[in-house]
Amino acid sequence: MRSALARMAYMITIDSRTLALFRVLLGLLIIGDLLARSSTFTYFYTEEGVVPQALAQASRPEGSFSLFFFTTSTPVIAAMFLLHGLIAIQMIVGYRTRIATVISFLFVISLDNHNPLITSHADSLFRLLFFWAMFLPLGERWSVDAIQRERPPRPAITSLATAAILFQMLYMYVVNGSIKTQSEAWRDGTATPRVFGLDDMTYFLANVLREYPSLLQLGGYAWFGMLLASPLLMILPGWPRAVLAGLYAMVHFSFAVTVRIGGFGWVAMAGVFLFLPPAFWDGLARLRQVSGLAGRVANAVPAGLERAGQALAATLPALQIDWRPPRIVMSGAFYGLMIAAIIAVYVVPSPYHLHRYEIVEREPTTLESRIYDATQRYRIAQAHWAVFAPMPRSQATWYVFPAVTADGELLDVYNDRPLSFERPYRELQKQYGNYRERFYMNSSRRAGERGTVNHFLAEYICRQYLDERGIELTHINMWVIEEQITVETITDWESRDVDRRLYYTHGCGDHEAEEIEIPEEMLDGEGA
Repeated sequence: MRSALARMAYMITIDSRTLALFRVLLGLLIIGDLLARSSTFTYFYTEEGVVPQALAQASRPEGSFSLFFFTTSTPVIAAMFLLHGLIAIQMIVGYRTRIATVISFLFVISLDNHNPLITSHADSLFRLLFFWAMFLPLGERWSVDAIQRERPPRPAITSLATAAILFQMLYMYVVNGSIKTQSEAWRDGTATPRVFGLDDMTYFLANVLREYPSLLQLGGYAWFGMLLASPLLMILPGWPRAVLAGLYAMVHFSFAVTVRIGGFGWVAMAGVFLFLPPAFWDGLARLRQVSGLAGRVANAVPAGLERAGQALAATLPALQIDWRPPRIVMSGAFYGLMIAAIIAVYVVPSPYHLHRYEIVEREPTTLESRIYDATQRYRIAQAHWAVFAPMPRSQATWYVFPAVTADGELLDVYNDRPLSFERPYRELQKQYGNYRERFYMNSSRRAGERGTVNHFLAEYICRQYLDERGIELTHINMWVIEEQITVETITDWESRDVDRRLYYTHGCGDHEAEEIEIPEEMLDGEGA
């Protein structure tokens, strides 16, 4: 009995060095995300862009919280971006880590609610990992807090919080793998080659790998099996666990350099590293003891970082709190909150449930609805995790926005060219400034004539052409073009069947919306 309990405790234990690494990665991910978002700051985050605050509030779950909803001032929003980054640096160095983690989480959900039209599964996973991180002692090691603390650091942490955050990764993997079992494409190995044919979202190394469909097929089989076998990450001991975590991290790295699906690869890598066991760190420590140049460098870097940390800790005030509630009160509140959080996030994850490996809709009870609504407001509801499942998307999507100028000229204002329905780029992912623009255009396409998403987009284009180019537009239409991808046309986009659909019409200024008459030869793919 005791050995079984010890085994269970080991499965949910996280080494404090692993937690330190995770803390640093969370901070770096925030900074990387802020830098990426800053490239489209005006476009996506200000009143002058395509998602003003009124649209953001109408697009979010009712009652959702955002610090950005307290202002529409562009300088103030920019200052909040900067503050978010500074607090991320505070997390990285581990100064008042718990407070920094909580504030960072509030900023993370605030930023997602500030523009919910550009979020993805990467953001969902990041929010959930951050949520569980608030309950973890991330500053236990390799931090200013650890240096200023009088007691030595704990070697490892075992708690409901460690169980919850490790289970988060397994939950995502198992649900996604289970949904994929429905798909013949995943069972016969054609799913991954099809994904690599989606050149509106693949880039960099994908351009090379799509030339080797047999290799991609083997990789797809391996990843499908790894999803279903993911509980081994928690079950395996020592080095086998470390090696398996390394394999998952390698797959996520391959996602990051082939598929533009946001920061999912990097966020998932941070989550997988939580499974690194003490054996991994002990092995690195032994490696540092080897003689030669490598050994001297491996010892010099940590020593230099330790000296820098001690200097920083000596500079910053310790901010010790003289009075704390009794330990039993603190423990009771912590465990009560943890149990409530686990029930909310895992027991009532959504109005959908997995039945025989299929996501089916059912009528939730009143209590379930209230719990789910609360998780939605704070953006900690589980995603459906149907990434490329059950069937991967089989259409490469691109856009043409025909517009008429006051002089009667026809332009494609989305691709900045004379009007043409020819493919704008050989690599379709180049039509987007960054990956979040693709998510935004998905929101635009799905909105159609409903709501105001496309109204704000069209009005932005009207203003931009007049203010920056001195060209007055009278009408804009929005067309989506979908290339049907088959196994035979993964690399041969010229042989794909093409569907075109007009999904929105707009009149600039006082002009009434109307459909622009497109010459038939243009719809056949010829230019103006």
